[in-house]
Amino acid sequence: MKPEQTPSAVLFDLDGTLIDTAPDFIRCLNLLRQQHGLAALPAEHIRRSVSNGARAMIRVGFGLEPEHPDYLDKHTAFLDLYELGVAEETTLFSGMDEILRSLEARDIPWGIVTNKPVRFAAPLVEALGLGPRCATLICPDHVSQRKPHPEPLFLACEQIGATPENAIYVGDHVRDIESGRNAGMQTIAVRYGYIEKPETVDLWGADRIADTVSDLAKLLQ
Repeated sequence: MKPEQTPSAVLFDLDGTLIDTAPDFIRCLNLLRQQHGLAALPAEHIRRSVSNGARAMIRVGFGLEPEHPDYLDKHTAFLDLYELGVAEETTLFSGMDEILRSLEARDIPWGIVTNKPVRFAAPLVEALGLGPRCATLICPDHVSQRKPHPEPLFLACEQIGATPENAIYVGDHVRDIESGRNAGMQTIAVRYGYIEKPETVDLWGADRIADTVSDLAKLLQ
């Protein structure tokens, strides 16, 4: 896609890219720790691992890996807590609504491609009022291969009626950029997301990098 060309669609990762889900992850993990008699962890300690999902939360919160006998109970309990309040404190990143409105004003469809299960993603998108505006929501439940495989992005483009080579994918994890590249899309990495080592973003091979939401807005103009 040429820089001056209008994209056929803009697709976003969800957690850490489009919306700030960290507050609810932090709240649920510290609530689970409290239930087990443990002190709350600093928010920033949890925040930078949010994009790696519930498995990372159990690793951060309890030092457990999936093969540990106590892992499954903690993992299930965490997800149950999260499901009860997926949007209690979660919001769009500041300035993101303006980006979406700009895309809508220019008749550029936008959608969401996430590794978050539909069990959590769908009610979250609806709670934030994004459902009627979002052209597509693709979760692992909808495909046989999750990111970094390109299948989710191909399905999103198919549902929108967009050509992948003229579309953009925006994400805050190396797997997002790999998925976008595998699909032949233009990619934008956002450094404001949930990234353990922000300096590594330069190594992901994204076409462009946005340090802030304002930077992202300029790149999508």
